[in-house]
Amino acid sequence: MLNSLSGRFLILTVVFVMLAEILIFVPSIARFREDFLMSRLERAQIASLALLASEDISPELQDELLHNAGVFNVVLRRDEARQLILSSPIPAPISSTFDMRDATPFELIRDAMARLATPDPQVIRVIGEPVRMAGLLIEVTLDTADLRMAMIDYGLRILILSAVISGITALLLFLAVRRFLVKPIKRVVGHMQSYAAAPEDIRRVIKPSAGVTELREAEETLQLMQTQLTSALKQKDRLAQLGGAVAKVSHDLRNILTSAQLFTDRIEMSEDPAVKRMAPKLVNSITRAVHLCEATLAYGKAEEPGPILARVQLADVVSDVIDSERLSVGDGQVSFSEDIPASLTLRADAEQLYRVIANLVRNARQAIVNSGKPGEINIAARDTDDNWIIRITDTGPGLPEKARQHLFQPFQGGATKGGTGLGLTIAAELVRGHGGELALERSDEQGTAFVITLPRGGVEEV
Repeated sequence: MLNSLSGRFLILTVVFVMLAEILIFVPSIARFREDFLMSRLERAQIASLALLASEDISPELQDELLHNAGVFNVVLRRDEARQLILSSPIPAPISSTFDMRDATPFELIRDAMARLATPDPQVIRVIGEPVRMAGLLIEVTLDTADLRMAMIDYGLRILILSAVISGITALLLFLAVRRFLVKPIKRVVGHMQSYAAAPEDIRRVIKPSAGVTELREAEETLQLMQTQLTSALKQKDRLAQLGGAVAKVSHDLRNILTSAQLFTDRIEMSEDPAVKRMAPKLVNSITRAVHLCEATLAYGKAEEPGPILARVQLADVVSDVIDSERLSVGDGQVSFSEDIPASLTLRADAEQLYRVIANLVRNARQAIVNSGKPGEINIAARDTDDNWIIRITDTGPGLPEKARQHLFQPFQGGATKGGTGLGLTIAAELVRGHGGELALERSDEQGTAFVITLPRGGVEEV
């Protein structure tokens, strides 16, 4: 019970209602004491009227009047003359005097609490104003035993009533909380448990139905999260299947390229000048293709292999990329330019750096060709005290909106029409493997610019 929401709410409700009743009890008991004393003053005034009407009253009748009034004596001040109207022996000295004419609420509460805290009976003097202006003041003495007993009886009745009210209130709130909060929360928990058992089943996604705004928002958020997770799990399954297929294709392709590599060795022996000029490019391309197949097989088993860092002449890598892309331009009007200092040497994995730059240049070239307009691709580099910075810019149409929103996320929109986005994802991963960052600097109608930042420090030179 204590660990449940409804149980704790029930207990807290009882505690808070009792606390409120206690705050009401204190001024109530003070009010009751005031009314009790004022009633004694009124009774004493009525008893004194009998003596004022006829002075020939027997002592027995005076004792009866005082007993009915609940006081020991009555003093009435009229016309500045203080007169003892009725009197009887006082059993003890007067301990306190209370003037009810100008008593403040704080004084009434203080005196009431003090009376409850004093169990021994005392004789007190009470002063008040006579009813209907029958004098200047009336003064009585009385025993506090009856007053304290009446206050205790009234307090017990208040406490019992408070307990009943708090019990009924707590029960009603308990039922309301179970109906409007606990049951909807249990429903959400049940949906979460059902969904956890089979997250791929779209039928188990919660359908918001709560009437409470906060719970409705929680259900809608949970529905969105479950829908996204189900889609992600399905995509993950498809990627796993695709990875298996790619691994098989890469395995067979590697064997084919290995055979082609053997033939290119013979081509290099040709005496034809054109063949001699093109053979090294062909050998390098086939070698990179073999390495790519091997890396794909390794990626399917774990993740992209770490870079093997070495000193690399960036101008050579960029030259190979541009030579390769020029052959793929075809009828497109694409020009290439580079601004690479001949002496710029950086520390990187040459094959992985080639793949990163080639991927970015290839995307730019395809975007320009698909636009049907002439364009230029520029590769520039510079070094700072902390980093090597490579910038690839083009004058193409810019990235599609979906590609900008899901940049570097696979299968969420490629940089070119019909693309999968895998190229940019792999390029960003390769750059991160170097401890660097691949970022989109700008993309608009005037073109696109990517920036590769590679750190100079942090790794010993190889």
